[in-house]
Amino acid sequence: MSTMDEKQGITPYQKNDSFAGYHPVVNFLYFVALIGFAMFFMHPVSLAISFLWGAVYAVYLKGKKALRVGLLYMLPLLIFTAILNPMFNHQGITILAYLPNGNPLTLESIMYGIAAAGMLVTVITWFSCFNVVMTSDKIIYLFGRIIPALSLILSMALRLVPRFRAQIKIISNAQKGIGQDVSSGNIYQKAKHGIKILSIMVTWALENAIETADSMKCRGYGLPGRTAFSIFRFHRRDGYALGYIFICVAIVITGAATGAYHFRYFPSIQGQWSGPYTIGVFAAYFALGAFPVFINLYSEARLWKHIESKI
Repeated sequence: MSTMDEKQGITPYQKNDSFAGYHPVVNFLYFVALIGFAMFFMHPVSLAISFLWGAVYAVYLKGKKALRVGLLYMLPLLIFTAILNPMFNHQGITILAYLPNGNPLTLESIMYGIAAAGMLVTVITWFSCFNVVMTSDKIIYLFGRIIPALSLILSMALRLVPRFRAQIKIISNAQKGIGQDVSSGNIYQKAKHGIKILSIMVTWALENAIETADSMKCRGYGLPGRTAFSIFRFHRRDGYALGYIFICVAIVITGAATGAYHFRYFPSIQGQWSGPYTIGVFAAYFALGAFPVFINLYSEARLWKHIESKI
């Protein structure tokens, strides 16, 4: 990452993401809507739509890293959560078999376990996208004047893992240069070196937090009437994007209020599946979830036409 990108708070993933270049209000409201809907809608179709576009967007943002995380962590979590529910939840009228302890294994409990696991993985996936797009600069821009202390804590929390990972790599390489890293010596020496690296890391983190707090205090952060420079400007395209999001969200919320997303798992599986109105509501949810991907595809198409025109 270049120095200029670091100053602007741009991650390597954001450079290729057109949606991340929109105004922070657009990014934040979009993720609030998608994460909120993913947490509250248990209809299989809505879960499938949300998971589909969350996974596609995560792969677009992170590439092979998102696939690796999905296969190594998300898939086992999905399977474990789906299996765990039928072991403890025995509700439902469709009995498939009986467990060794005599409790029934029902179709409804299995379906609910799969839905709950899908909801958990979907929310985590969207939060991973949120963590990439919503940088610390955007968080401070949105909430710095309203809740300055909390916005600073949130911005530091979002940067915590990436900065810790980079710093611990630097410390480990430095210790390796003097032969005192976790790969040197016997088990006792490796443990001793690891504890030393951890101690250095904790000391650095505490000093960094104090320096950040003192720096922000000296700059008058959070004081009434304090002005702040911002690199973010609200453009016409941001207004169009907000209008698009509001229309889709309004349709989805109206559908939820009228029962289009109603789905019951117990005591029997029952819910809305078809009908012009239900399909229309799901189509609005589909369009909302696909918004960042469509923006990126549209931007790439425009860029390709521009390149062709120059040839």
